[in-house]
Amino acid sequence: MTTLPSLLNTYLEAITPALTKPFLDAPLMAIDLEMTGLDPIHDQVISIGLVPIINGVIPLDKAQHMMISISGSVGHSATVHGIVDNQLHMALTLAEAIDWFLSQTKGYILVAHHAPLDIQFIQQQLIRCFGQSIPLVFIDTLAIEKKRCLMQQSVLKEGSLRLNASRERYRLPVYSAHNALIDALSCAELLLAQVAAMGDIKKLSVKDLINVFR
Repeated sequence: MTTLPSLLNTYLEAITPALTKPFLDAPLMAIDLEMTGLDPIHDQVISIGLVPIINGVIPLDKAQHMMISISGSVGHSATVHGIVDNQLHMALTLAEAIDWFLSQTKGYILVAHHAPLDIQFIQQQLIRCFGQSIPLVFIDTLAIEKKRCLMQQSVLKEGSLRLNASRERYRLPVYSAHNALIDALSCAELLLAQVAAMGDIKKLSVKDLINVFR
């Protein structure tokens, strides 16, 4: 059995206490990644947004956004995320970015919209840096929204589960800007709205919402 690098082993151990907490007590970290494409193996991460949720509140002063230098050009993906090559000249290296990500999210349950995509990209970056990955615990707001819509017998049209479309059902504002930080904030707000709509939030356990991607 391969021994995990100490940094990854410590990261795994740190998440254990959060798994049994009530939702309101669990440390959560909404994340969003901007990538050069949708293939975790061949495409690259160019920015990461982090927005914590502490005791059911979003402390905006703790939100963070980092850009990551890549090999080659951002290419046509710039039309999606708005990041161009000259913005990445002073960005973190991949190793620096992963070290930052692990330090900032250690002990937190990750939250993302369409989380499997972001999680697969994170795991691929871990493989590039450490030669191996680890299981990551997360809450997927898209999966929650899909389940809620199906329970309400709503018709799921194309695009109806996208982040902004999901937010509109809770009358959350639509942000005109689009980057990893804004999308992470949008995801954090959506989760709180979803949980509030479930009712009796004090009885909700975080384990009722989490998934593990290996």
